[in-house]
Amino acid sequence: MAKLVIHCIIYVTKVWKVSMYTNNRFSGVAAMFKQKKYVWKDTNVAEFGTDKDRYAKKESAGHDAAWRNAGLKPGLQIWRIVTYKKAEKDQLLYDIHFWIGKYSTQDEYGTAAYKTVELDTFLDDKPVQHREVQGHESELFKSYFKAITILHGGAESGFKHIKPEEYKPRLLHFHGDRKGVTVKEIPRCRNNLDNTDVYILDMGLKLIQWNGSGSNKEERVKAMFYLKELQAERGGKCKTETLDEDPYVKRNEFYKNIPDDESMVEEQEDTDVIDRTKELYRLSDVTGDMKMTLEKTGEVEMDDFDSNDVFIFDTKDSVFVWIGMQTTRTERQNAMSYAHNYLMKTDHPLVPISCLSENSTSKAFQMALAA
Repeated sequence: MAKLVIHCIIYVTKVWKVSMYTNNRFSGVAAMFKQKKYVWKDTNVAEFGTDKDRYAKKESAGHDAAWRNAGLKPGLQIWRIVTYKKAEKDQLLYDIHFWIGKYSTQDEYGTAAYKTVELDTFLDDKPVQHREVQGHESELFKSYFKAITILHGGAESGFKHIKPEEYKPRLLHFHGDRKGVTVKEIPRCRNNLDNTDVYILDMGLKLIQWNGSGSNKEERVKAMFYLKELQAERGGKCKTETLDEDPYVKRNEFYKNIPDDESMVEEQEDTDVIDRTKELYRLSDVTGDMKMTLEKTGEVEMDDFDSNDVFIFDTKDSVFVWIGMQTTRTERQNAMSYAHNYLMKTDHPLVPISCLSENSTSKAFQMALAA
């Protein structure tokens, strides 16, 4: 039996109305500099899961125009949350991703999680659900796109067309390797420059690529193509320049437009994990109350999982929630919130989360077991 894969992505910008995108260029939109940074530990996404809630989601999804073409054919489908205002011959496999921006709000996170469960219910619990956090995206998620570009602004401004001469200067940061390069807008501050990376200063009618002395080929090539794309989008009217780092030459236009302002230094996240030992936890409500117990540390095998319960498998680079076939409806529908609540108590709360049922197919899960 052939297996055809469908990838679904829900990503958050500002509150909610669901729109669908089918192109393969993804732009995550972060908020303005002064917006409050998201406090992950305060979010509550656990109020889902009852039979009544499942029925409501199924009923609601059936009337939502955004889901009308969900899961009908293989490929990539993207839904964007922007404003609060069966074939027997082939087996379809689904992946649903919801993406959380660094400055998204608690309400946006909760809405994205809810809509993900709603779509999962609409597709009869077949998909593998994934939570993606800006800057910590899974390899599977990144594999869908030629480039992931993170821009400042909200849903109302992030994709609005602006004439080149009206641009406010912005600094784009290119960082990555052979597996992929991420493009992110950062504050224009000289102290944000890292000589192991590449940057583009976008001044509307003038584009300058700055190659750090320690940057790699992938970053330089990605920036070069990005530069040409920007120039083409503006009708070829803007001038371009490529500048290799020279610690003794600071008179170029690039440096004149990168102020030395300490207040604009980009905040760095602490992503160091102290203990990288794999851990397997069992979740069970057999006693009437949901309890989580440490089942095993170190090497984990498929024989360690039990169809009667839900398991959280923490590799420290990602978390998998494995849902046994004999688990209760409540256990299955609360899988994402279990993992979220667990991670909030660790030193790696932003790693990717994948929720999969016992009969699901996940290459990443199999690789994590074999590692």
